[in-house]
Amino acid sequence: MDLEFGAADEEFRAEVRAWLREHVPAEPLPSLETEEGFAAHREWERTLGAARLGVVSWPEEYGGRGVSVLRWLVFEEEYYAAGAPGRVSQNGINLLAPTLMKHGTPEQLARILPPMAAGEVIWAQAWSEPGAGSDLAALRSTATRTDGGWLLDGQKTWSSRAAFADRGFGLFRSDPEESRHKGLTYLMFPLDAEGVTVRPIGRLDGKPAFAELFLDRVFVPDEDVIGAPGEGWRVAMATAGNERGLTLRSPGRFTAAAERLVALWKERADTSGTALRDRVADAWIRSRAYRLKGFETISRDDDIGAESSLNKVFWSELDVALHETALDLLGPDGELESEWLENYVFSLAGPIYAGTNEIQRNVIAERLLGLPRGSR
Repeated sequence: MDLEFGAADEEFRAEVRAWLREHVPAEPLPSLETEEGFAAHREWERTLGAARLGVVSWPEEYGGRGVSVLRWLVFEEEYYAAGAPGRVSQNGINLLAPTLMKHGTPEQLARILPPMAAGEVIWAQAWSEPGAGSDLAALRSTATRTDGGWLLDGQKTWSSRAAFADRGFGLFRSDPEESRHKGLTYLMFPLDAEGVTVRPIGRLDGKPAFAELFLDRVFVPDEDVIGAPGEGWRVAMATAGNERGLTLRSPGRFTAAAERLVALWKERADTSGTALRDRVADAWIRSRAYRLKGFETISRDDDIGAESSLNKVFWSELDVALHETALDLLGPDGELESEWLENYVFSLAGPIYAGTNEIQRNVIAERLLGLPRGSR
């Protein structure tokens, strides 16, 4: 593999870097997990969309620039290095959109993607249910056939972005007579539709990042089914692969954080000792290893499939270790450093969301290593 970027790639990098230098807010935006912050981040998404920088690898007709996935990685590196705001649109652009591009109809692509790219419609992920988290196939929310569409009933919980988003996407049981992984249908629905109740989930920090969704005979037209009815599990696994792979957590996120960690260590090198020095070096090396793995992934012509579980375990554990090291470097000051502390708290969720790492290790053992299934 040639790890050198071409002249055109570097020109693109320079363009992105210059644009970000001019447009990234001088002061951090309020937390996107609050109503005020969500609105501010939505406006930032519109700014990115107007420059066609929100989804650079998408086709131009959908609001992108049609650049290669390699240049998307370049964009991500520059984006995180510039300290740009978090992407409030990430559920849509990183999870739903790739699923639509693989399983959606031309009409769905033309209708759904441009408003998403422009930051006009923000999507919530409505997968987990009480009793159906990592074991997604245990879900009980239903989709019942009706004239021209479906009626949704049930409850979703820990729905990312749902407290303030516009629409949601999720999996529903449409044939209760089928086995766990069959008879499921993947649907999109508005969060302000009749029969939808959005109940933000209270947290100790007062930020309603998640919400419960209660669905009572919510009508969804046939045009908002993704893939074929009853084939939702296959469609959902495309989304899960994206969530566990590169799109949700690109290498640029970790290389930028590792560079900031190195800078922090240099500030405190006189008091941090060799043990912390080695942990800083380890985090930096692992971030670069993930970057190289990213290049390998995009160079392949096939889907990575179960290998996405390897990515998910790696980046989620790196995220925790990196931020724990930063807090140990800061010592008591760490409780006052809001950015490192807030990011550390968020990193603790990484081994849980997108399927717990315990589940991912089962996938790795059974599907990649060919080990026998453990006793249940």
